[in-house]
Amino acid sequence: MQPFENFTGCVLPLDRANVDTDAIIPKQFLKSIERTGFGPYLFDEWRYLDQGEPGMDCSQRPLNPDFVLNDPRYAGANILLARDNFGCGSSREHAPWALADQGFRVLIAPSFADIFFQNAIKNGLLPVVLEAAVVDRLFTLAIGPRALEMSVDLVAQQLHPHGAEPIPFPLDPFHHHCLLKGLDDIALTLQQEAVISAYEARRRAAVPWLFADC
Repeated sequence: MQPFENFTGCVLPLDRANVDTDAIIPKQFLKSIERTGFGPYLFDEWRYLDQGEPGMDCSQRPLNPDFVLNDPRYAGANILLARDNFGCGSSREHAPWALADQGFRVLIAPSFADIFFQNAIKNGLLPVVLEAAVVDRLFTLAIGPRALEMSVDLVAQQLHPHGAEPIPFPLDPFHHHCLLKGLDDIALTLQQEAVISAYEARRRAAVPWLFADC
C-alpha cells in the first residue's frame, strides 16, 4: 500500500444515502481476487444502461447520462462526497478496490459502514466523517456549473475546499499513522519480522519433528 500524500483534487457529489457495496461493485464482478481492474465496473448498474458482465469492454457500453460519474464536469474526480451510511451491505473488499482503481483517494460522508470503513483504510483510501450539516454545505459547493476543487491535508487532518474555510476532520492516531506510512495488515506484521523469525528459530530447535524439511 502506498503512503497517503497530500493532494488537490476534484469532488464527485454522489447525492445518495445508504449506498451499499452491491451498488459500488455488483456481485457478478467478484470472481477475481486481483485488486485491479474493477474501476470500469464501479457503480455499474447506475453508470451504464445495459447489464454488466465481467470481461466486457466498458468503453463500448451505453452510459447513463443522468448518473453523476458520467458528467463531464467531474471527469477525473478523486474525492467522493456521499450521504449517510456509505458502504453498507456485505463486507466485500472489492468495493474499496473498485473505488481506488477508478482513482478515488478520499471518501467524505456523515457516516460509513464499519467494515467498509476499515477496508477502505487498509486499501489506502481516506474515509472522512463530517457532520451532516458540513456535508450539506459541501454538496452546495460541489453541485454547480463547475466542479469543486479541494486540497486534502492528512498530516493536519484538514480539508481545504476552494473558496471556503478549512474543515478539520477526525481520524484516530492508529489509522492516521497507517495511511501516512502506507501500512496495511501485512506491512504491520512485517514490522515484527525479526521477532517472528526468532520465534520460528526457537520453535524449530525445540520441536524439529513438526517441520517437514528437518
